[in-house]
Amino acid sequence: MRIVILGAGVIGVTSAWYLAQAGHEVVVIDRQRGPALETSFANAGEISPGYASPWAAPGIPRKALKWLFMEHAPLILRPKVDLAMLRWLVAMLGNCNARDYAVNKGRMVRLAEYSRDKLIELRAATGIAYDERSQGTLQLFREEKQLAGIDKDTAVLKADGVAFEVLDRAGCIAAEPGLAGSNMDIAGGLRLPGDETGDCFKFTNALADMAATAGVEFRLGETIRRLVRQGDRVTGVETDRGTVSGDAYLVALGSHSPRLVEPLGLRLPVYPVKGYSITVPIVDEGRAPVSTLLDESYKVAITRLGDRIRVGGMAEISGFNNDLPDARRATLEYSLGSLFPGAGDVSRASFWSGLRPMTPDSTPVVGATKLSNLWLNTGHGTLGWTMACGSAAVIADLMSGGQAAIETGDLALSRYR
Repeated sequence: MRIVILGAGVIGVTSAWYLAQAGHEVVVIDRQRGPALETSFANAGEISPGYASPWAAPGIPRKALKWLFMEHAPLILRPKVDLAMLRWLVAMLGNCNARDYAVNKGRMVRLAEYSRDKLIELRAATGIAYDERSQGTLQLFREEKQLAGIDKDTAVLKADGVAFEVLDRAGCIAAEPGLAGSNMDIAGGLRLPGDETGDCFKFTNALADMAATAGVEFRLGETIRRLVRQGDRVTGVETDRGTVSGDAYLVALGSHSPRLVEPLGLRLPVYPVKGYSITVPIVDEGRAPVSTLLDESYKVAITRLGDRIRVGGMAEISGFNNDLPDARRATLEYSLGSLFPGAGDVSRASFWSGLRPMTPDSTPVVGATKLSNLWLNTGHGTLGWTMACGSAAVIADLMSGGQAAIETGDLALSRYR
């Protein structure tokens, strides 16, 4: 088949790779001049399947009210007249119960674990390099009540057979020696030794080069205007350079996906939730993190990427904007400086923001639509890097008429009916 993929972020490029490997003719279209120049550009860098957890959880509405008024707030809400924002918030709050949390986390971990395995396979087969490390992830708790509340998460990890360690302060420092220089309270941590890290931008560009060598056509710097429909099929993609046709179409446009499919009668509950990051050059190796640390109090991830530290996090619900407020940078600098003082030179840090495509249940939308040749691979939220290879392998199997290696019935858009 000739398959047209819309979007050249990590999801679009990994999908292109797996579909090409399955023997299809693949075309990728993106308005940016290169791959991974939006949400995939400077994310936190963690590949953490075990920490794949829904934002919608029991107690979140109460916690959210507290977060909104913190000095270094992990959640920022900028209300506006936006029906899509209101619908998304109501649906997300509707998932804030124990039953839905368990269901959503279970399927997220299932896809994320599979994705990590596929990434390991891909790396072994191709030798792709992207500042990768396989030294685990540490979720650090500054307060005892945070540590006491991990039972619901460890229960899911046990059920899925995911290895984990519950650590005290000394154990956290043993895992991340740079913490020894911090004078902050550390109640303990939850460590997943099987997690990985890596630069998503480097990975996506390296894989795009390999995909192009394998025959994938990349039409970059080309603006997508609309999908053309006849009956129950899409017949083409109208762009600023003409119409591109194929046998099947895959939408992997992140937060921009709903706008493209809405005229076709598809309501895709994906909304942009803004995140921020700084990338800091390391100046003292001994004080720097060795892998990824999740600062639970501020919802910030601190990741070692070669000779740099990537600090990313926060959730800002404000629609489509990419401004860079000083207050958000201050939060990232505070988290890094309080836990790894002297590790990096923040005066030389680059500051970035990206729009994460979030669903109300935090699970991506991967699968078919009511149109016979239109497919979706989007809505991965903060876990696009973690879930990219698994989602791409799944969609390649399904679009090829086969059966995926994991359960996929609860990943498609039809679950929202």
